[in-house]
Amino acid sequence: MKFTFVHNNFNVVNLDKSLAFYKEALGLVEDHRKEKEDGSFILVYLGDGQTKHLLELTWLRDWEKDSYNLGDNEFHLAFAVEDIEAAHALHEKMGCICYENKAMGIYFITDPDGYWLEIVPAK
Repeated sequence: MKFTFVHNNFNVVNLDKSLAFYKEALGLVEDHRKEKEDGSFILVYLGDGQTKHLLELTWLRDWEKDSYNLGDNEFHLAFAVEDIEAAHALHEKMGCICYENKAMGIYFITDPDGYWLEIVPAK
């Protein structure tokens, strides 16, 4: 029996804001979406155009809070980039860098809902 990764999910408060962030910060684009007929939820699957792995953003119409409880936020997704200096400059301009480990050559950015995304140099 063999299992393969398909997607990760993040629930988001403002779908349009999140879609714009992921496009600008990471170049992710919509692969496909699913919408409940009654409008109660929208699932948008984002891809990098290079791998089959997707990020599912879930928007819930009836979510009444301003944010999601991310606990200690000890989980994250990681993205490799060929030009980490250019990526760092973009993310610095966007104001979304939340943590840097210069000794390891990595840093983290946060999305509009507070999820951490690790940026690492491609090997």
